[in-house]
Amino acid sequence: MGSPLLQAQIDIHAPVPQVWALISDLRRMPQWSPQCRAMLVLGRTRVGAKAINLNRRNKMFWPTTCTVTEIVPQRKLAFRVDLNAMVWSYELEPIEGGTRVVESRRAPEGFKTVPTLLVDKMMGGVPSFEQELVAGMNESLRRIKTAAER
Repeated sequence: MGSPLLQAQIDIHAPVPQVWALISDLRRMPQWSPQCRAMLVLGRTRVGAKAINLNRRNKMFWPTTCTVTEIVPQRKLAFRVDLNAMVWSYELEPIEGGTRVVESRRAPEGFKTVPTLLVDKMMGGVPSFEQELVAGMNESLRRIKTAAER
């Protein structure tokens, strides 16, 4: 069984609107995420919008689809991965001198049997894969910070 919540955060020395512009453009997800190679939003980014993703880990590639579940402009963007029901979100908070960004992965519906078995067999098990996901979150946030502070 995995962790119901994975999370990372960073403080960025840029105003919320500038950081929001980077995060809310989901087509740019491959620039931030070390695992995401492509993210194609079908239509405009809005609650209910679908996206097709291509992910990579070492030599393994796999597609996923997701659904945008929440948009609070300049505050929160969330999407649900359709296969495993994991909800990924970015939350922005104004702080002195910039923006705090928290990236989270939640398991509101628990862990689905088939995706968990696939992670166990193909990705070295849930604990090590979750460690890799948190490392990826931290890398994503560092990349967003670098872009925002340019």
